[in-house]
Amino acid sequence: MVGAVLTQNTAWVNVERAISRLKEAEVMDLHRMYAAGAASLEAWIRPSGAFRVKTRRLFALMDLLMGDYGGDLDRFLALPAGIMREKLLGVSGIGPETADCIVLYAGRHPRFVIDTYTRRVLGRHGWISGAETYSELATIFESELEPDPALYAEFHALLVRLGKNHCRAQPTCASCPLSSYLPLEGPRK
Repeated sequence: MVGAVLTQNTAWVNVERAISRLKEAEVMDLHRMYAAGAASLEAWIRPSGAFRVKTRRLFALMDLLMGDYGGDLDRFLALPAGIMREKLLGVSGIGPETADCIVLYAGRHPRFVIDTYTRRVLGRHGWISGAETYSELATIFESELEPDPALYAEFHALLVRLGKNHCRAQPTCASCPLSSYLPLEGPRK
């Protein structure tokens, strides 16, 4: 859950640094992190960028967990996917992508995550127009794949890997394993 918030608008390598610092401080625990306070949390997550904003978001999330669930993370994660998602979307700074990351990876519910890499891969191959909403894209995946959280997580991870390695802002289409699926006129921008 912490990683889903910290990865907003930053590279995962920076999130890993911040998480390492949290682990070193022995606060990768809801109660310890909450008790540590904002100033300490800001210092630990500084490598993730926008650390003040992310600290507010983490505290908003922790306020939900502490207030509505008595700090019982398991109780929260046992919620049905739809209810969990709605609760998360009610937290300041948590949008559909972050909520779905938490629902899928922490809650282990089948909810497909749509991110920049997914949009870029699908768009460049001409599989979407680019005007689709987040919800429309998620529905496409969820209607075509078995509702298996492990499958969704793997599929999402493969799209991220494809995006990082080949479908970057400046694509490397020649080495892309999906290059044979590109439109004849080449990738869309």
